[in-house]
Amino acid sequence: MTSTNNYKKKLIEVAIPLEAINAASIKEKSSPFLKGHSRSLHQWWARRPLAACRAILFCQLVDDPSSHPETFVGEDAIEKERNRLFKIVEDLVVWENSTNEEVLEAARVEIRKSCGEVLPTICDPFSGGGAIPLEAQRLGLVAFGGDLNPVAVMIGKAMVELPPKFSGRHPVHPGPKGQQFYRNAEGMAEDIRYYGDWMRKKAFERIGELYPQVTLPKELGGSVSTPTAWIWSRTVPSPDPAFSGVAVPIASSFALSTKAGKAVYIEPIVDKAAKSIEYVVRNSASKADIEQASLGTKAGRGANFRCLFSNAAITPEYVKACGAAGKIGVALIAIVAESKGGRIYVAPSPEHEAAAFLRQPEWVPEQLQPENPRWFSPPDYGMRTFGDLFTRRQLIAMDTLSGLVAEARAQIQSDAEAAGDLIDSAPLRDNGRGAKAYAEAVSVYLAFGVDKVADYGNSICGWNSTNQNIRQLFARQAIPMSWDFVEANPFGKMANISGFCDGIAGGLTGIVPASVSHVHQSDASTTVLDVVNPVISTDPPYYDNIGYADLSDFFYIWLRRSLKEVYPDLSSTITVPKAEELVATPYRHGGRAAAEQFFLTGMTKAISNFAHQSASEFPATIYYAFKQSEIESEGLASTGWATFLQAVISAGYSIVGTWPVRTERAARTIASGTNALSNSVVLVCRIRNISADVVSRAEFIRALKRELPPAIAELQGANIAPADMPQSAIGPGMGVFSRYKAVLESDDSPMSVKAALQLINRELDEYLGGIQGEFDADTRFAITWFEQHGTKTGEYGLANSIAQARGISVESVKHAGIVESSAGKVRILVRDELDADWDPASDGHLTVWECCQHLIRALETEGEHSAAMLLKKIGSEKADAVKDLAYCLYGICEKRSDAKDATSYNALIAVWTELTRQAAAIHDTGGDRQTRLDL
Repeated sequence: MTSTNNYKKKLIEVAIPLEAINAASIKEKSSPFLKGHSRSLHQWWARRPLAACRAILFCQLVDDPSSHPETFVGEDAIEKERNRLFKIVEDLVVWENSTNEEVLEAARVEIRKSCGEVLPTICDPFSGGGAIPLEAQRLGLVAFGGDLNPVAVMIGKAMVELPPKFSGRHPVHPGPKGQQFYRNAEGMAEDIRYYGDWMRKKAFERIGELYPQVTLPKELGGSVSTPTAWIWSRTVPSPDPAFSGVAVPIASSFALSTKAGKAVYIEPIVDKAAKSIEYVVRNSASKADIEQASLGTKAGRGANFRCLFSNAAITPEYVKACGAAGKIGVALIAIVAESKGGRIYVAPSPEHEAAAFLRQPEWVPEQLQPENPRWFSPPDYGMRTFGDLFTRRQLIAMDTLSGLVAEARAQIQSDAEAAGDLIDSAPLRDNGRGAKAYAEAVSVYLAFGVDKVADYGNSICGWNSTNQNIRQLFARQAIPMSWDFVEANPFGKMANISGFCDGIAGGLTGIVPASVSHVHQSDASTTVLDVVNPVISTDPPYYDNIGYADLSDFFYIWLRRSLKEVYPDLSSTITVPKAEELVATPYRHGGRAAAEQFFLTGMTKAISNFAHQSASEFPATIYYAFKQSEIESEGLASTGWATFLQAVISAGYSIVGTWPVRTERAARTIASGTNALSNSVVLVCRIRNISADVVSRAEFIRALKRELPPAIAELQGANIAPADMPQSAIGPGMGVFSRYKAVLESDDSPMSVKAALQLINRELDEYLGGIQGEFDADTRFAITWFEQHGTKTGEYGLANSIAQARGISVESVKHAGIVESSAGKVRILVRDELDADWDPASDGHLTVWECCQHLIRALETEGEHSAAMLLKKIGSEKADAVKDLAYCLYGICEKRSDAKDATSYNALIAVWTELTRQAAAIHDTGGDRQTRLDL
């Protein structure tokens, strides 16, 4: 497919309500227990927020009003229509509206209006966790998802294939029904709950004896309770010859609860004569006790410990040697039980320790973990297979539960047939819709429940003493080593199959199956988009950030055991396919350079494949997630980012926009030193014109200097937050670079994307720095002084030199109320020191600096209404300069690592649209600032 310019620009190519999208994405990411969220179905790594995917798809498909000059005449009419579309997006991204048919239909109407009679098919060749196909389906669009990873494909099928297939069905279980009418997948959700509980009961009948009850101490009531979990520590033989062969704990912490007033810890009491350790639970603990207990037996970072008997050093090398020799053991150090008042902690007993070893598992996964310590630490300590990640009792539980999935499937089919569900006898893989296919569909979700048991039921899960709960294995994208761990009771309250199936069923209730969509196992570099009007929106693997295939083997071994009869093609390999996975993994390709070349070649081939099959009237959207540590060391021209952009451009795309999508609050990212970063960037791409020119470096720079400043000004006019500006400016900058067939350096070699990014960043810095020339002299003095000294004191002589260079004196800046000058010292006044009764209308020496600082103080101390009132008094002539200053000062704060002030300037820009809206509605600024307006 070749490109022409005869297309209508879409909203995403001009402007989007980024602030609202990011706010909704942040809320979604920071609220882990959102009812109805699809992430409840199964673990996947680095899913994009559903709100962002929904908004990006809408903006990708809906025409920008500027594409219809015959309808919207003049800038005012275009802006009014654009704001109307923005309001639809702002409603669309609100989580509570994700199942609101009125809001969803308003969005669908606009999509149909822009797309005409034939709606496009959304294609995501790297569908992963399935967020993009799911949101396309919610918007009434047919979606096609593809992924090489069978775990991802099963997740995608559970999200977009199965719910519409069985939408509106009544549950088939024989128990009391929860309601009379069932919408969407509500009936299937009820069956998932019922048969999940059925599996729990069946499993308890078979292995319940392995999980004995515990008798509480007399001081805790003396009654019998069901344990929630057992806490274990790994052990190694003491390295001290005097205690040779004695197992000593290597524990990261002995703290059980750090909650004020309810602190509990484990005290190991050593009997050197008997060469034994007794673990005693202390229910009354001081702050010092908890601080000491929180150290466990650690003697430094990593695998550095001390021997409780002799205080001898236990080094990482010694621990690894013990692991290789099979000498790492375990010791029970506490039991967690439940009571009406919350968690109860009980000392271990020989009976409970012995119960964990009563039986041998009938099946143990033998698949090897990768020899890649970056993502997998356990192999270094002798835990080489995935089976080694589980205790003997955990393996028995997992084997029992995964086997029960097939039994549940047979029971569901029998119950469905008894309920008269005999549409056909075909299985799911043959597009069946009857009792057999329905039973298979429900069993997919039950298998997901078993995977959740694995995620919380392995020997890497730690104990969180702050909230007194278990930490799942995949709190991050790796399998670390754990020295003390929690063994959850699969029949207790903390982590059981019944509870997990309830959560999975809850996730289904948030799915809106407004179309029939499909997810297949396929290679993005060769897949054929055999659909009508394909539009690309995809979230590819992120260079070397996440080892999806390696990590997902942890789940695949159990899914394959549970679902190989349902999805035989997806279960045909022993482990997840890895050779073709587009991740720059050095250990797999023999080094970093080879891994980078593999990624570049493969990603270019994949993007070229689907780019040239896609519809020409729509742009493509491609997500890229930044690797924080790489950006910190290399900036926005990082290797991963540049390599990915090179693949996109080499595939024949021209990049026409970049939109940063955040899932972390600005204050948090600034505080962590990554304030210039968003979690991901959405690239907006069009196929490059086949007749594109080849230009020189000098011609490219001239074009950049000509086109980038007005583009940045437009981004500022759209109130793009300062933290988002570097990545947003990449769009128009790369738009210049990528529209050429090539940019040649002085030696006629093609300019690299990395070099182009550096030039774009330089032009952005020059533009933002050049803004200073537009400010009054006192403000320019303050900027320079702040850049050099912050709010600290400096020498008067230096201050006077800076002032004279701007044609003023220090006294002028002091008279303006910006600095304090005395005893040969000068410093900028902090906001708290500014005149609380300041009024711009009566200030005879008004500066942009003062206006900006007073506006931030009003916003932070009195809220938006007060700030809007002050903005009205400042007036529109100064207002634009105030916004420019906020951008400028944010950049300075970023370079100074001043997180607090950077947050203030970023926050001002973030609410600028709302402040100007409120200010425009104010007609009387003479009243009380706190008076609420009827807006």
